Amino acid sequence: MPTTDRPGGAEEDVLLAAATAAPSLHNTQPWRFAAAGTSIDLYADPSRQLRQVDPDGRGLHISCGSALLNLRVAAEHLGYSPHVRLLPDPERATLLAHVELSGRSERAGMTGAMYDAIPLRHTNRFPFEDRQVPAAVATALVEAAVLEGAELTLVTDELERARLTDLIHLADLERDLDPRLGDEAAQWTGVDEDHQDGIPGYALGPLSRDPITAIRDLRRGHPVEGRPVQRFERAPTLGVLSTPRDDRESWLRAGQALQRVLLVATVQGLSASFVNQPLEHTELRWLVRDPARGIGYPQMVLRLGYGTPAPPTPRRPLEDVKIPSREEDAGR
Repeated sequence: MPTTDRPGGAEEDVLLAAATAAPSLHNTQPWRFAAAGTSIDLYADPSRQLRQVDPDGRGLHISCGSALLNLRVAAEHLGYSPHVRLLPDPERATLLAHVELSGRSERAGMTGAMYDAIPLRHTNRFPFEDRQVPAAVATALVEAAVLEGAELTLVTDELERARLTDLIHLADLERDLDPRLGDEAAQWTGVDEDHQDGIPGYALGPLSRDPITAIRDLRRGHPVEGRPVQRFERAPTLGVLSTPRDDRESWLRAGQALQRVLLVATVQGLSASFVNQPLEHTELRWLVRDPARGIGYPQMVLRLGYGTPAPPTPRRPLEDVKIPSREEDAGR
């Protein structure tokens, strides 16, 4: 275990490399970090917010919350006991979290499996096998969300799954009516392999042979030449991640819950992708809630299953996401 109580340059890079491995909306990576002494501040990068599909910044906050969870896991892996304050300064709207790393804990380092899963977790837009998630694994995923103050409802009932799938398709049709949404997505997807952000063509996954499949085609309306067509699983396990409230802090908690669920899923050999289309339309978002329960605010819709490993998407160099101390001081 390290003997000092503050991260050095090498440890700082370990922490930020883990944080920036998190998923983000269209792989925009809308985060920046400022390290000073024993603390790291997480900032939103408004220049990377998708103004059409995410006008209120909910997706941006969830993305940054996912990065925050990875940062916490990496800190514990290094032997720190991280203490987090969300939205610590009302005067600085882009400052999303303050993470204090002072002190060492003998209990730290207990997240080894989750830390090892960070570089292995990749959004999988390819077909899954036609088999359901076992009950024990489902329980582990649900418990992971609870630990972060969220609720994960796994949808395996045939009628409810069909209802959610219909909402996904309806949202796709609604999107077709607003070409700005497709144009914005096209700017970030199907990018060249030398890009440091966005989703390259190799990670888009194939088109579905079955038009009623519960998937997301990020290039809908903007075809990519040579993209294959394959059959997807008939009955995917869908998961709806919800929070008790619907404010900026809740979105950050949802992001942390999402990433904990994804890391546990990776440890369990599961793959995941996102089918959030209904959540991006106000009139459809509330219909995502289970009508038999009707509680909570849906924040994410996941597609879970067993598939072949998906390729990683690119990440920006750490130098690009670090905020120089002089720039941080200017923002105070």
